[in-house]
Amino acid sequence: MKSICAVEGVNAWGIKEGKFGLTLIQAEGTAAAVFTTNLMKAPPIRLMEERIKRGSLGAVIVNSGCANAYTGNRGYEDSVTMAGYVADSFQIDPESVGIGSTGVIGRYLDLPLIKRQCETIAPLVERSAKAEELAANSIMTTDTFAKHALVQRDGFSVAGIAKGSGMIAPNMATMLAFIYTDAEVEPSSLKTSLKSASNRTFNRVVVDGDTSTNDIAICTATGAAGKTNQKDLESALLECCRSLAIQIAIDGEGATKLIEIEVTGAPDESSAEKVAKTIAESPLVKTAVYGEDPNWGRVVAAAGRAGVNFDPDRVSLTIGEGETVNELVREGEIVVDLNLAKKAMAGKKVVFSLDLAEGDAHAIAWGCDLTEKYVEINGRYTT
Repeated sequence: MKSICAVEGVNAWGIKEGKFGLTLIQAEGTAAAVFTTNLMKAPPIRLMEERIKRGSLGAVIVNSGCANAYTGNRGYEDSVTMAGYVADSFQIDPESVGIGSTGVIGRYLDLPLIKRQCETIAPLVERSAKAEELAANSIMTTDTFAKHALVQRDGFSVAGIAKGSGMIAPNMATMLAFIYTDAEVEPSSLKTSLKSASNRTFNRVVVDGDTSTNDIAICTATGAAGKTNQKDLESALLECCRSLAIQIAIDGEGATKLIEIEVTGAPDESSAEKVAKTIAESPLVKTAVYGEDPNWGRVVAAAGRAGVNFDPDRVSLTIGEGETVNELVREGEIVVDLNLAKKAMAGKKVVFSLDLAEGDAHAIAWGCDLTEKYVEINGRYTT
């Protein structure tokens, strides 16, 4: 097992019929969540914002193919009904059921379909590699691969599945993530740890600059492994979320390359984050990476509009990582070898490192290149 079913106390299953999928995850424990900041929050998000206040969940139901977003009171009641199907199947309190939806905005749920799918797969939930694979596949929309992560520490595990490919921008991205740990942790501590991990991972992924109506990351702790060191748990949770975030960036709609932007020498982490995300979301940077064009001036230009004060004549910029690092700018002086820079853009991952020379803080953001395929996918998304 490579993700959620490696965690003791987690059972799952999923079904996919054309564009419409359904995933059930049964796991009882303390829970926390983070949500989209889009003003147009979908009804399932509004419902979850209420339910997560109790600090525990017994199961999660997720549908793909219909976001149930901008659907008003009917959409909210449909979310309640959808969650009720799980409660009936598992004989648990309806208020303990978490919910997520992803797909086309402005369309109502097909409740008869969801009810049938739920009744079909509820008896099948189990703890197995097949179960977690089906669960991850069933929440996909334009994703090209299922996203799994597993971090194992001495005495406990943290694992997750996620979906996300387009409409990806910070706070959060168009993504759903369902994370589980067998560590025992209080709801308030879990909430703090999840928020911190999300801020450093999911909130630093940029594909196209659009923030979704349905973003959610839920973490449930079954407690089966007993109490663990809080710092160890935070570290493992961060690693798990980072893995999922990078997979989402890699799988950006139409993408051919992962872009990693590391900003160092910032006065504080917030400033480093602003610069990194501004560069990662720049269409000019993204298209240059796609064309393997060493037009590094676009990187420093994007940094300059991030709203962070620094001295342009002191910055340093490199491309590549490890033994393939090539200097582009050294303390404000142009030192680029364009042939070497172009070679550094030839792989599946392109890394830019920018030193602002203003402090000791740093941050990393992830994105992908922007291709003709992105336009093709989104130009015909509903048809």
